[in-house]
This record gives sequence, structure tokens and C-alpha cells, in this order.
Amino acid sequence: MKLTNEQIEEFNENGFLLIRNFASEELCNKILEKANYHLDNKIQPIESEQEYLKIDEENITVRRLRQVYDREDVFKEWMTNAKIRPILKQLLNDTPVLTLAHHNSIMTKMPKDSSRTTWHQDRRYWNFENDDLISIWLSLDNEYLDNGLLEFIPKSHKLNLKKEQFDERINFKDDIKENKELINNAVHYNLNKGDIVLFHCKTLHHAHKNNTQKPKISFVYTVKAKSNNFIKNTRSDFKEVVLED
Repeated sequence: MKLTNEQIEEFNENGFLLIRNFASEELCNKILEKANYHLDNKIQPIESEQEYLKIDEENITVRRLRQVYDREDVFKEWMTNAKIRPILKQLLNDTPVLTLAHHNSIMTKMPKDSSRTTWHQDRRYWNFENDDLISIWLSLDNEYLDNGLLEFIPKSHKLNLKKEQFDERINFKDDIKENKELINNAVHYNLNKGDIVLFHCKTLHHAHKNNTQKPKISFVYTVKAKSNNFIKNTRSDFKEVVLED
């Protein structure tokens, strides 16, 4: 499968691209089955809601399963999917490489206990020679605003944002005028099982908490161009997997 010129232009212009019905229902169900096992048993490494919010509580709510590439074969199967490689190669203009230091995750929004994900750019996680990284978000079930759907600010990956527009945790402030004007342009698309969203690591995005009675579980991983080298002795100086044709 390859993208059309229109799809490539849409990604380059807006900083994200939705592709419907990309992963099969069978694959999504297999991933969900294994993900629920790891979530139910809180198998480390994880990120908790309490860690994200920087609060001290004994009861732990899992927000993210970290380092999923090495947890289950079906997770690895999705992250090395041959069908998506030509698409990633088109957008990166190079051989795609899995970056496993971060965004190698099963993401959750648990009922009642989930928190909002504040506006941010994923570039804050990475230390590479350039910021041309792409995340692949797989919806494992229906996603909509009330259960924590992602929202994006189109063209925000092209902006030269100032340090003052972010807080000390590098979250994009939503209470200052110039940021509010950008946030007013946010868009979203309801997702169905098997849909994927590709987005640039500089594209501003956020998600509300889950106000429903059912967990929302998604899969995200990130790729870079083979020629985009990591900065030595940073967290990005970590295991990589080259996705050759």
C-alpha cells in the first residue's frame, strides 16, 4: 500500500493523516487480549496516572504500558507490519526505523480514574539530529471525545513556538491568549477499530479524560528516518529496529 500525492500533501500541510480500516479486526482483538492481560496484572514497566499527575497514592491506575515491543509477539508483529513500511518511507523520504526509547506503548484512558492529557508536542521526548519523527496511533476500538479521543492543531508542526508558550513540564499552556487562538483551531476525527493516525512529533495534540464506563486502549509507536541519528548519551541513544523493505 502507498499513499496518494493528496495524502502526502495532507500530512505535510496539517502534520497528521487519518487512514481508515488499516489494521484488521482480528489483529486488533489479538493485541487487545494481550494488552488487557498486562494491564490487569500491572506488568512493569508502566506509567501510572499518579506518576503523570505527580501525586502520591497507593492505588495505581495504569496510564501506559511501556516498552511493549519486547512484551508480546503480536505487539512486535504490529510494529514491524510490512504493509505500513512503504507509507512511512514515503513520508520520511528514507528507510523508517523504530525508536524504542519512548512511544513504544499501549496507551489507556481508564473510566473515572483517567486524567486529561494536556496539549503538547512529542518532540520533548526525543534527542535526534532533527525533529522529523512520525508516530503511528492505532485505535483498538471506537474512540470519541467522551472517552479521550486525540485532538490536533493543524499546521502546528510548522510553527516556531516560543519557550514562554510552554510550562515547566513542556506542556503547551492553554490559559494564555496566543495559545488559546491556536487551540481554537483544533480538530478531531472519531476513530473506529483498525483506524490509524500518523502525526508529526511537532504537531500539537491533547486528549480529554475518559467519561464513559469502558476503558479506551490504543497502541502508539514512533519511527524516524534511518539517516536521522540519535544524540549520543541521551535517552534516545537506545535500541532501534530498521524496517527494511
